[in-house]
Amino acid sequence: MADERGASTAVLLAFLSGAAMGAVMGLLLAPQTGSESRDRLRGYARRAETDLRDLAGRAGEVFEEAVDQGREFVESKRSVLREAFDAGREAMKRERGPIQGEGTERG
Repeated sequence: MADERGASTAVLLAFLSGAAMGAVMGLLLAPQTGSESRDRLRGYARRAETDLRDLAGRAGEVFEEAVDQGREFVESKRSVLREAFDAGREAMKRERGPIQGEGTERG
């Protein structure tokens, strides 16, 4: 699922980059005055900034979600290992009891 999000983000970023490059090329090649071109470039830059801020915000949210899922995974595995360790300790105590009892009878 994280790979799909990463791929989606990469596609969105590539699309936005391509759109920005196309807009800049269109402005540079369009027959208009310099001040009109600069005004349009400012508008595109503002929109691109807004889009990138939104994208960064979504990327931050996805990152936080991935960190939370990682913490939950680690915690679940930690509890499984703890239970296995405790079960092993109990089994060792059960087996050690009869063995220690035999050792004291022979000594």
